[in-house]
Amino acid sequence: MGKKGREIVEVDIEELLGLLKKAYADEWIAYYSYKWAADMVEGLKSPLVAELVDKIADEEEEHADELAERIIELGGEVPRDFEKLHGLANCKKVNYPKDVRDLKGFLEALAEAEGCAIEVYNKIVKWLGPCYDKDMRTFHLIEHILAEEIAHEEAFENLL
Repeated sequence: MGKKGREIVEVDIEELLGLLKKAYADEWIAYYSYKWAADMVEGLKSPLVAELVDKIADEEEEHADELAERIIELGGEVPRDFEKLHGLANCKKVNYPKDVRDLKGFLEALAEAEGCAIEVYNKIVKWLGPCYDKDMRTFHLIEHILAEEIAHEEAFENLL
């Protein structure tokens, strides 16, 4: 982002970068966890669930890419090490059932994971809300991701 683009951001950029990096970490953990789940439920002969989980995993990767772009625009750097991602994350893991044949348990865990993401993005939107006009670019990005996370949760709950 250019000089003028940075000048119009009138929020605490360091605090914002911290929030965005934590969300970025969440998205990578979700991506990996969902790709694993898609493989596992496919093995359970549930192609419909596997297809949905795989599609949503790809959307989580897209969220990570969008967040990375904004972090870099704001002059930050995305974490380099996977270990750091886990340490930064708000939503550190998806709590899958012990029995990998428990399809209902998988769907409940996925819906719960989306609930965590919804809380994270809702918190960022509320943080940015009072100063909406101070960083509209980030506000709209987070609002977009929040809407998709809400749709993901609904998709998993509908399958239950």
